[in-house]
Amino acid sequence: MENTNTHWDQANYQRITIAIEYVKTHFKEQPSLDELANLVNLSPSHFQRLFTDWAGVSPKKFVQYLSLDYAKSLLKNNNASLLDIAYETGLSGTGRLHDLFINIEAMTPGEYKKGGETLSINYSFANSPFGKIIVASTKLGVCHIAFEDNESRALTNLKTHFPNAIYKMTTDNFQKNALHFFNTDWNKTNQIKLHLKGTEFQLKVWETLLTLPLGSLTSYGAIANKIDRPKASRAVGTAIGNNPIAFLIPCHRVIQQSGNLGGYMWGETRKSAIIGWEASQLEENR
Repeated sequence: MENTNTHWDQANYQRITIAIEYVKTHFKEQPSLDELANLVNLSPSHFQRLFTDWAGVSPKKFVQYLSLDYAKSLLKNNNASLLDIAYETGLSGTGRLHDLFINIEAMTPGEYKKGGETLSINYSFANSPFGKIIVASTKLGVCHIAFEDNESRALTNLKTHFPNAIYKMTTDNFQKNALHFFNTDWNKTNQIKLHLKGTEFQLKVWETLLTLPLGSLTSYGAIANKIDRPKASRAVGTAIGNNPIAFLIPCHRVIQQSGNLGGYMWGETRKSAIIGWEASQLEENR
């Protein structure tokens, strides 16, 4: 197994997800530090240190980022124009935008229809702050990133997207550049190239997601307005649900207009973890 970023302890991430899931379920009861620590069989001081090392903030502060009021406040400020002014943030700090150094190239109709018959796909597994991932690439760029703890299942799922491709387990430069994205020091990240299979509408939605700044949240309706399809919120949701590139194409930043986080292909708890983690990273670097 090709494994990078081993400093991310998957056992610790599992403890954190248990705590996040518990907080989401028992939010109104405001669970104490002792209660959360006991849940994952750690001392309060150890759990506090573990959580802060991972998130950059205390468990109590992190919970605030997952609250309905917090989500609503971001949605209120994130009107449609935010997607336009996002470009104005340029390359400043950790607010740097994905789209400034991610290039999407669509697959040809032939590649699309033939299930990748002409493609050779490299793939590898790695750890991330949010669990194990599989990352795959063609000669033109990264074509697939997914969160999946089970490597066999991850590979099977990849092959359903490109059933006729030739596969090789190896790590190439496209994958390495993509994996840098899970670090917050993006100044060391080279331009990332994606090679995606999707309809024209899907590609348009995914490209729009790339304009969402770190730590922001928006709604399906706002994305529909941005692509000049204001009545297509449901279709936008479907396109987002088919996003083949976890985290880099930030579909986790799209939530319901009510402020509820909504679903996520790779699990609602993971979506909560990513949203809270990004909020803490943004605050830390302000």
